[in-house]
Amino acid sequence: MKKFFDEFKKFITRGNVIDMAVGVIVGGAFTGIVNALSNNVLKPVINWIIALLFGTGSMSESFTFLTKVYAENGTVDLTQSIYIDWGAFINAIINFFIIAFVLFCIVKAINTFVENQKMLVGKLTVGIISAEDKKQMKAQGIKLKDKAAVQAYFDEKARLEAIAKAEEEEKARKEREENPTTEELLKQIRDILKKG
Repeated sequence: MKKFFDEFKKFITRGNVIDMAVGVIVGGAFTGIVNALSNNVLKPVINWIIALLFGTGSMSESFTFLTKVYAENGTVDLTQSIYIDWGAFINAIINFFIIAFVLFCIVKAINTFVENQKMLVGKLTVGIISAEDKKQMKAQGIKLKDKAAVQAYFDEKARLEAIAKAEEEEKARKEREENPTTEELLKQIRDILKKG
């Protein structure tokens, strides 16, 4: 049972589960905003346009009755009637387009932000390139605007520096073996005495 709860704890504390929960909560709040915009701002404007064009009062009166049931006072009983509610359908379409447009704007803003951030990082990288590196890149025909070529240059430079460092460490190790210090000699003598 403890293993089950440990697995459950790992599951609910994973980053993507928490991100999903936050997304659902924000999405619910966002739905409320979109519905308020649609019902309180756009729907009255559309109702006004419908009233101008067709003479009916609003989208809420846009029904196509398949079966009408009348109440005792002679009015249509909507709870018992079967009808197509065009107003609700049009409202759902409006909500869809509002949500799609707002999501498009949000994604576009995020993409623009990411692109600007990449450009800024690229400009900062170009700004901190040493004069020697710029000279080497120019000699190799690499343009500073070609980010891929600049990155390849620095990757190759890092690889060569790592090789040089490894060779230097190997050389220092061999030198220590050939010319041991007094302390290292004493350790070797001690090890020999322990074995013998």
